[in-house]
Amino acid sequence: MTTDATPPRWDVSEYFPAVDSPEFRAAVEALATRVAHVRERVDALGIRRQDAVPVTPETIAAYDEVTTDLNRIGDDTRLLGSYLHAFISTDARDTAAPAAYSELEALLVNLANVRTRHTAWVGSFDAEALIGASSVAHDHAFAVRKAQVAARHQMAEGEEELAARLSLPGSSAWGKLHGNVTSRLMVTVNLPDDVADERAGQALTLPMSAVRGLAHDPDAAVRRAAYEAELQGWESVGVPLAAAMNGIKGEVATLNARRGWPDALEPALFGNNVDRQTLDAMHAACVASFPDFRRYFRAKARLLGHEGALPWADLFAPVGKGARRWTYAEAEAYVINQFGTYSGRLADVAKRAMAGRWVDAEPRDGKRDGAFCMSMQADESRILMNFSGSFNSVQTLAHELGHAYHNVNLADRTALQRSTPMPFAETASIFSETLVTTAALDDAQGDDRLAMLDAFLENASQVVVDIHSRFLTESRIFELRARRELSVEELCETMRQAQLETYGDGLDPDKLHPYMWAMKPHYYSTRSFYNWPYTFGLLFGLGLYARYRADADAFRAGFDDLLAHTGMEGAADLGHRFGMDFASVDFWRGSLDVCRAQIDAFVAEVDHATGTKGA
Repeated sequence: MTTDATPPRWDVSEYFPAVDSPEFRAAVEALATRVAHVRERVDALGIRRQDAVPVTPETIAAYDEVTTDLNRIGDDTRLLGSYLHAFISTDARDTAAPAAYSELEALLVNLANVRTRHTAWVGSFDAEALIGASSVAHDHAFAVRKAQVAARHQMAEGEEELAARLSLPGSSAWGKLHGNVTSRLMVTVNLPDDVADERAGQALTLPMSAVRGLAHDPDAAVRRAAYEAELQGWESVGVPLAAAMNGIKGEVATLNARRGWPDALEPALFGNNVDRQTLDAMHAACVASFPDFRRYFRAKARLLGHEGALPWADLFAPVGKGARRWTYAEAEAYVINQFGTYSGRLADVAKRAMAGRWVDAEPRDGKRDGAFCMSMQADESRILMNFSGSFNSVQTLAHELGHAYHNVNLADRTALQRSTPMPFAETASIFSETLVTTAALDDAQGDDRLAMLDAFLENASQVVVDIHSRFLTESRIFELRARRELSVEELCETMRQAQLETYGDGLDPDKLHPYMWAMKPHYYSTRSFYNWPYTFGLLFGLGLYARYRADADAFRAGFDDLLAHTGMEGAADLGHRFGMDFASVDFWRGSLDVCRAQIDAFVAEVDHATGTKGA
């Protein structure tokens, strides 16, 4: 447990002494040997696309052997990649880890070709016959059935190998450029003289992550100065980031067309095990909820003294004078206590994370913004966040520890079985965050309650409203990129128009954030449409929490098993475990009713605090 005022840094020394250590070098060489071996076996066994592969003792043995080898390689790759990412994400000036990661990527290009051939070969079987004949295939039945579809969307074998190799100097390099530029970006915030503390009149030169953290500062003058400095900072690097965006989206669009996908969204839906009807139903419910979220934005504007809509600079402003500020140690203790109200197992995972130094929570120069949890090996994880002392940070800690709990439940799965798509990767995290948020709201009064309602709605509005603006933006970028490259100005205008459509009259149209495309790393990956799964995850998590409140014992009996199967079943089957129909707008509307109730509570608190009543 943390006892001092400084948030902790994580420790990964239990895995390897250092990136340049003999132990790490030996692990990389062992992986290279395994990759070379499985490639030789794939060649020897003739594993590649065929008209039809008969189910015989020989083909069953070949399937079992190669699938088992690929699972073992997947475990090794997870550890090595996560270990290196622990350095890359926390120190932009580290040179050893990026070099080693580049070497690992080059090694895995050979593995990508093996995986492509394996998928094509498995897709050449009669899936049900293979599942019935092989115990390994039976255990990976979902992956076998998915291979039938994936194989139909492969290019020729040589083209797939060339695409994998060209990704290193292509999309991968563009993604690294974005990460390197944004993590090293230093911004000067010119604080005005009316700042109400010792910072008045100062010019603070800070990393972009710290500047973005000032969006939560209690002083409105600081928030405005940080917002203006942030936009100037993004503008200063707009050209290289636009080049990265064009490079990645151009590559993705070209490959999608060559592989026979009708658009950029379809492979994202397939990869996430969600059908278009489900996505359309979720989006319809979200769009219908926007007027409610706009009520929240306008109420917050009134509370902060604005006559009109809320300016972007105050979107994350803390509310409630004297609202509680949290030390990291207090946040740890509170999260563990609330986890314990659900189960000792959930609380024990949080305690283990604290004792094992799984969490890196200290904001600092060279460390990337945001938060994530990455699986290391077996049931162990590492969590990155930037703790600011707000209740939002408490929620983030609970959220990321929920991911760690999910990883515990996946620990006995093979690499193929553990491959959880994004919509369900948020299941345990949203549930865990909701446990903490609901408990805090139940206990809070006055300014604390107002602040916590705001923290819940701030997060929900980002996931429901802002993420939809990002979905619209990415959709339009793909449409335009199919014809030509986009300029910085066009990317900004595309972003601004999407924000106008989603935030509507809730935000000041003259004070939006046109550079959100530059800030969000999710755009800079070949995993297109990375954002909407967070909306799915939030609403699914809220729906699960409602089931928990209705019948806690029945929920506990099935929840861990659901988490253990998130990489082994499609969306419809996972939803049916708890009686949820994802293709129905009513399901999503029911989850959004939780948000509406909190909006009603927040507006009532604002009406009472201001003595006014909003529209």
